[in-house]
Amino acid sequence: MAIDPSDILLTGRVAVVTGGGAGIGRGIAEGLTKFGASVAIWERDADSCATAAESVGALGLVVDVRDSEEVDAALQRTVDDLGVVSILVNNAGGVFKSPLLDTTENGWDALYKSNLRHVLLCTQRVSRRLVAAGRPGSVINVTSIEGARAAPGYAAYAAAKAGVINYTKTAALELATHHIRVNALAPDLTLTEGIIALSGGDMADNDAPGIPMNRPGHVDEMAGAAVFLASEMSSYITGQTIHVDGGTQAASGWYHHPQTGEYQLGP
Repeated sequence: MAIDPSDILLTGRVAVVTGGGAGIGRGIAEGLTKFGASVAIWERDADSCATAAESVGALGLVVDVRDSEEVDAALQRTVDDLGVVSILVNNAGGVFKSPLLDTTENGWDALYKSNLRHVLLCTQRVSRRLVAAGRPGSVINVTSIEGARAAPGYAAYAAAKAGVINYTKTAALELATHHIRVNALAPDLTLTEGIIALSGGDMADNDAPGIPMNRPGHVDEMAGAAVFLASEMSSYITGQTIHVDGGTQAASGWYHHPQTGEYQLGP
């Protein structure tokens, strides 16, 4: 079966991007739109939802994806307005520092709900409709490099992101016979509005000695990987986590020495 340039196009397909009001989610929503998809942004913050939807040309719905009733209502509205959803990007998430000895049950539950619970809710709801309609689909879960390495001070967050990676594999097997593919993207440091604000606006393109490519990633690079996984160009890929991280996962602790620029392992 020869590939064709049109295989990358998403024309006629409907996509949902959770947490699409800013950062990586907004970048992915814009990328999917540019390649022809009709996109619904599900975002908890009303202001960023409206701004992103207008900028991207998407349907903006204020949704807390941690709440199953809100997910059900948003999905029905999306189907009514745009059609059957065949691309789902589970991007919503959140993080705060929570050292192991200080983590409370409420803190653990909050990070689990923000980063893992909604992945089940949204995948389940969208997939049920696809199975009932006998239609194929693509689910893309946004995890993190922290789901594949230790993250001191962020145990609950790292555990949830690791859960996304294993959930991706398991969901891929369960849904494979229904022609629904499930994959994940794992970024490292990515230049989002939040990261730039935390850096005081001083984050430079070459300011990442811990990343082999020696720079942070851009939301457009995450969007490119998402478009690939959503399209027919990746029709035989499922259950995989693609590290869009400039080589961090491959480096396994090797980093550029800040003075010499040479690779060094350890301190």
